[in-house]
Amino acid sequence: MTTAAIDRGYNPILRGLLFLQSHLNRRQFIQLLSFLVGVGAALSAQLLKWLIHEIQFLLTFRFDVGRAQWLFLVYPLVGILLTALFIKYVVRDDIGHGITRILYAISRRQGHIRRHNTWSSILASSLTIGFGGSVGAESPIVLTGSAIGSNLGEVFHLEHKELMLLIGCGASAAIAGIFKAPIAGIVFTLEVLMIDLTMASLLPLLIASLTATCVTYFLTGPAAMFSFHLNDPFVVERVPSSICLGAFCGILSLYFTRAMNWFEQVFGRINGTFKRVALGGTILAILIFFFPPLYGEGYNIIAILLNDAGTIKAESVMNNSLFFNHSEYFLIYLGLILFFKVFATTATNGGGGCGGTFAPSLFMGCLGGYFFSKVWNSLSLLGIHVPERNYALLGMAGLMSGVFHAPLTGVFLIAELTGGYDLFLPLMIVSAVSFLTINLFEHHSIYAMRLARNGELLTHHKDKSILTLMTLDAVIDKSVPVLRPEMKLGQIVRIVSNAQGEDFAVVNGAGALLGIVNLKALRKVIFRSELYGLYTAEQLMQKPRITLETLDAMSSVMDRFQETEAEMLPVLDGEGIFVGFASKTRLYSLYRKLMKDFSEE
Repeated sequence: MTTAAIDRGYNPILRGLLFLQSHLNRRQFIQLLSFLVGVGAALSAQLLKWLIHEIQFLLTFRFDVGRAQWLFLVYPLVGILLTALFIKYVVRDDIGHGITRILYAISRRQGHIRRHNTWSSILASSLTIGFGGSVGAESPIVLTGSAIGSNLGEVFHLEHKELMLLIGCGASAAIAGIFKAPIAGIVFTLEVLMIDLTMASLLPLLIASLTATCVTYFLTGPAAMFSFHLNDPFVVERVPSSICLGAFCGILSLYFTRAMNWFEQVFGRINGTFKRVALGGTILAILIFFFPPLYGEGYNIIAILLNDAGTIKAESVMNNSLFFNHSEYFLIYLGLILFFKVFATTATNGGGGCGGTFAPSLFMGCLGGYFFSKVWNSLSLLGIHVPERNYALLGMAGLMSGVFHAPLTGVFLIAELTGGYDLFLPLMIVSAVSFLTINLFEHHSIYAMRLARNGELLTHHKDKSILTLMTLDAVIDKSVPVLRPEMKLGQIVRIVSNAQGEDFAVVNGAGALLGIVNLKALRKVIFRSELYGLYTAEQLMQKPRITLETLDAMSSVMDRFQETEAEMLPVLDGEGIFVGFASKTRLYSLYRKLMKDFSEE
């Protein structure tokens, strides 16, 4: 519904909200909207989970666990194809990498997320994951929750900072709702989306997270997402093994990040939707056929490793595979799954599917922690036995901390996800060491690194954040008239006398910049009318020392103004066509305004 339709009162709910907006102060109204965002994100999360479960049940409930299933060679390809067609012909927009798109909306679109994102990711990811896509539902739900917040803010014409806060509320509510983890929801928004925490923002984030958690409790009951009972409490002798596990998780996170980026580039070089679908679907189908735990989110495998024991655990994980009843190869089997999981995830998204890396990181973390503990115990390192179930849990926090560069999110999410609060100390050790390990090689999370390469990432560093929010287009003066190279001095004088500024561009017939005529340089001849017919713009112009391009990062633009001490610099588009002059005065004026807005409570 458009804003005009709302103003005419076609929707009684929105009419009521408009009434409340006029009778509540700004903070109270934001808190009300954060409550609504929490409800919407929680309901969206439960709808997506239900759709995924129903599709998976319909496709696999007849499977015999003791045999390899040839349908695993079909389902993933069909799911990716259906998703790709839905995105290409219905959505007609890129909805992949949900959290990356939120970061882009915050930094480059002033917090505006397209309206279709409130529903399109739910349908697309349910098809992808339901048919076996080896990705998670969390990123699509975070994008959905943030889109709900963004669009609510646009309906009520909220300011930029308030819009960003509602986006954060949607993300917090999505995480809290899907995992029943309100603290992790808030911390995720602060660490991954990099929304600054102030007293004005804390309460709305808290309201959204608690609301989403309560709605989920009401719909699904109070039980934690994964059942975990601590049989072997943490002892100080296990600190060295916890540090080693953290380092292992950091290295595994680095492998996950680097391998995913490399494989994404392979798909990026392929032209044509159906070629990508064929490649991605085929790779995914083959991997799932040999390693059925790669089917879907993998949460059932996590539940098995956290609860079952011994031979039962091995047989359950190896169901529907060619390795069934060969538990002696269980450790090798887990190692191969760890290696291939990143390729299954990237093939899903690269081929045209829709899903996130949240579930894959938890899955790899659980398998990685369990694998590490089995190897540690088999080698009897330091003479200390480590509990495999506990280390599977710790590995989940370690991978999340490393892949997302979010150690606090890893700690609180795993603690809330399983009720494993008694393992808080080792969770902190593993998460911190994993983060420190990967930070030696990668300074940005898997979500942020794509934007960081292009200077489009918002960070907690205020100066850098403000430069990221600024756009070169906002400081370009496009009203300055241009000169032709053949123009005589007399004609030039008439033009510049009616214009503001001291610099004028000389362009050819195609609009390409040839040079700059400076008003100060004309003073020697401008008052000698006898020269008006002798000199041309081409003779009077000078080659510009430095030019800017429309896609230049604002930090680079700032540096060039500082280097040249110029007041105006010419701006060209990607094809070398002159666009206008960037003004140093406008640049610093916009910077000061954004700094003031950014610093206000």
